[in-house]
Amino acid sequence: MLRYAILRILQAIPTLLLVIAIAFLMVHAAPGGPFDSERVLSAEIERNIDNAYHLDEPLPQQFFRYLSGVVRGDLGPSFRYRDHSVSEIIRNAFPQSMRLGALAIMLALLLGIAAGLLAALKKNTLIDRLVTAVAMIGISVPIFVVAPLMVLVFAVLLNWLPASWSGGGGAERMILPVIALALPQIAFIARLTRASMIEVMSSDYIRTARAQGLKTFSIVRYHALKPAMLPLLSYLGPAIAGVITGSVVVEQVFGIPGVGQFFIQGALNRDYTLVLGITIFYAAIVIALNLVVDLLYGFLDPRIRAR
Repeated sequence: MLRYAILRILQAIPTLLLVIAIAFLMVHAAPGGPFDSERVLSAEIERNIDNAYHLDEPLPQQFFRYLSGVVRGDLGPSFRYRDHSVSEIIRNAFPQSMRLGALAIMLALLLGIAAGLLAALKKNTLIDRLVTAVAMIGISVPIFVVAPLMVLVFAVLLNWLPASWSGGGGAERMILPVIALALPQIAFIARLTRASMIEVMSSDYIRTARAQGLKTFSIVRYHALKPAMLPLLSYLGPAIAGVITGSVVVEQVFGIPGVGQFFIQGALNRDYTLVLGITIFYAAIVIALNLVVDLLYGFLDPRIRAR
């Protein structure tokens, strides 16, 4: 198991380096610059600014300078948020995104797995068709449509919940963002759980367990649940990363000061270091969670470790 874990970690390092290189090139290929504005600066001031932020250096030199900082944990200064480094901005914003994402993924796992198991055990019944139809709607309707509709219905028309992060205090302001962020994940998890459980329940060893007189609850708990969760684990790696880091749309709609909102502002302001820092931060979380999923796969299925 230790050898398997070391190999997966060694494979993750070049992946992260590739992400950094691609993100760096894409950000610098975008038109405009971080200090472009309606105010025209003199040539001397522009040269001084470029020199201060090393923007006058050749692109390869800028990349290796930036990479050396990333290796030391320094994501550089923000070009727009003066007196703040990118690391400080992420450190201050991430707890909001983390709290929102953690609640959303817990809700998605609870409802999604329960709905998927129920649909699989009631295959081809009205309950199964209802769960499948609702899941398809959840997958098909984009979150940028769902979130504003929830604000319109529950905040504006019914006046049950605050419409934005600043519109209320305590737990009530978390309800709409968490549900909006969790809905697509509930739909995906329900469909994955249903399909996987149906496949497992048709296996020979499950039929043998039934022939021995075991109850359905015991079969699911002791024989079917563990193998049925393997496909779900593959999905949960990037899903948890995307949810925990916070949905950009949800944070914008509800005015949550999370990492996603700073990412949008950084892109609009051409804040190279902020966009790069958040991209690298997202990538590191995705890679780390996929690594955890690989290790869990190896734990749940020893055959994978032998490959």
